[in-house]
Amino acid sequence: MASEKRGRESREASPAQSFTRREFLRITTASGAAGGLTGFLPTAARAQKTGRAIKLGYVSPQTGPLAGFGEADTFVVGGVRKAFAKGLRVGDTVHPIEILIRDSQSDPNRAAEVASRLILSDKVDLMLVASTPETTNPVSDQCEVNGTPCISTVAPWQPWFFGRNGKPETGFRSTYHFFWGLEDIIAVFIDMWNSLDTNKVVGALWPNDGDGIAWSDAKRGFPPALAAAGYKVIDPGRFPNLSDDFSAQISAFKAAKVEIVTGVPLPPDFTTFWKQAAQQGFRPKIASVGKALLFPRSVEALGDIGDGLSTEVWWSPSHPFSSSLTGISAAGLAHDYTKETKKQWTQPIGFIHALFEVAADVLKRAASIDDKSAIAAAIKGANLKTIVGPISWARGPVPNVAKTPLVGGQWGKGAGFRFDVTIVTNKTAPQIPTAGKLRPIRSA
Repeated sequence: MASEKRGRESREASPAQSFTRREFLRITTASGAAGGLTGFLPTAARAQKTGRAIKLGYVSPQTGPLAGFGEADTFVVGGVRKAFAKGLRVGDTVHPIEILIRDSQSDPNRAAEVASRLILSDKVDLMLVASTPETTNPVSDQCEVNGTPCISTVAPWQPWFFGRNGKPETGFRSTYHFFWGLEDIIAVFIDMWNSLDTNKVVGALWPNDGDGIAWSDAKRGFPPALAAAGYKVIDPGRFPNLSDDFSAQISAFKAAKVEIVTGVPLPPDFTTFWKQAAQQGFRPKIASVGKALLFPRSVEALGDIGDGLSTEVWWSPSHPFSSSLTGISAAGLAHDYTKETKKQWTQPIGFIHALFEVAADVLKRAASIDDKSAIAAAIKGANLKTIVGPISWARGPVPNVAKTPLVGGQWGKGAGFRFDVTIVTNKTAPQIPTAGKLRPIRSA
């Protein structure tokens, strides 16, 4: 600002001379007109206090069948702790940051239990939670009941919002969510499928859980959208998680001449299904599956028959975004993960990092960190560029939900690792570059 330049020139002209009271008042009055004394004075001259520790609770599935979602948590939280090492400045006070991590063990009841303890015993100021409705929903419910502000992610917004009986006209008081929705993944999958010649008969693998119920919903889920796009859905019904026999589904798909498979099973369930499908001679042209095919380890478990499978891509090293917390790019964060862990990057890395980006931004803007409603209001007012893209709750699609971009990818033989995912469609998010086109799993 102009006043800063004048003040700097004045000091440089007579470095050994102290400000007189008159000179001080002249400069601070000018700087106040241009934006205030706090923004002008050097850091050393600002009043700075050390405040109480701010407690962040974080719940995710680090063990159990959903453990793939929490695989990178240690790496991400370690990096965030380094970023918070000197505390977080809120106004003129620097607060130490404590991150309390809890494992949901892939169990909704356990998720609710650890959330309750974090709220009532540990007295967290802000709750963060990630990964599938079985984790996000029970934690969010505990926060809503107790008036504790909560930010969740890594679950499509419909099962998070409507699965918790959310009402579009009112929304929730304390709980907020950012991720993509079913409308986005449906658009991504259809765009991939339309790029190949098929009979448009789709076999559905929808489990009897929060995701499966939402994806198969007759009003908001896949069935009406696929029908409108000219696809026929073969739905053998909901199946229990951790099933060991998919012969009934495979028989139904073969009888209907299914050429496309979709669904949202757990990783071990899709492994069982796909291996049994190969054994029973069922090999569709396309298999676009959510959740189960997100992780390199899940595809590697299939061996050669993992080549050509497709899935949604919510975050990758190709995403053109950077962290508001550390400045690192998506490519840089993925590279650091591989360098530190010797493992292939995985999609939750970006979104778990983004949770803490949003948390830092919210706390810095909150009118009072001691007022839970003020923190919730700061979440609602967020407008932040993060490593997963811009996040703002001002645009909906319903209260308490902010959407992030989604593209589609296909697994193929990798360099350095057995399989890599290539982004093959970006129609709904053209800012994220593609690197190939969808290829059929088998020829016609």
